[in-house]
Amino acid sequence: MPTEPLPPEPASDFVPFATAALDFHRAINMPVEPLAAGRAELDSLHAHLIALYGLLDAHTARTTPVADVEGDHLRACRVRLWQAAGHLHTAFHAAPLPDTGHLPNREACRTQLPEGTPDLTVCQRHLATSARVRRDHTPADLRGPFTGLIRH
Repeated sequence: MPTEPLPPEPASDFVPFATAALDFHRAINMPVEPLAAGRAELDSLHAHLIALYGLLDAHTARTTPVADVEGDHLRACRVRLWQAAGHLHTAFHAAPLPDTGHLPNREACRTQLPEGTPDLTVCQRHLATSARVRRDHTPADLRGPFTGLIRH
C-alpha cells in the first residue's frame, strides 16, 4: 500500500534564529543586580508569547488529525502559553508607570484599565488572542492546574 509523500520542509526555519535572538537579548540586556522588568520588556515578552501561541496553534491544527497523542501535548502546551501570557499581562499592569516610576494604585491594578497608548497595545493584543483562546479551549482547560500527568 503506497504512502503519501511527506510534505516539503519549509523554505527556512526561523525558529532557531528567534531562540538565538532571545538568548542574545538575555545575555546582553539582563543586568546582574536585582531589577524589576520594565513595562516595555514585559510588553515585548507578551508579544513574543502571543506569537509563539499562534505558531503552536498552527502546529496543533496540523498535527492533531494525524497524531492524536502529539496533538494533545501541543494543545496542553498552548494552554500553558496562554496562562503565561495572562501572567505577563497582569505583571505589565502591576509594573511601575514609565512617566513617574510610581506603582499603579491598588484600584488601577484591580480594574486593569489601560493607561492609554502605547500601553493599550498589550491589552488589545491580549483581548484579540483571548477571543481565539475562548473559542478553542474550555474554561476547565484554562483554569485547571497542571499536574504533570498525561492522559495517554
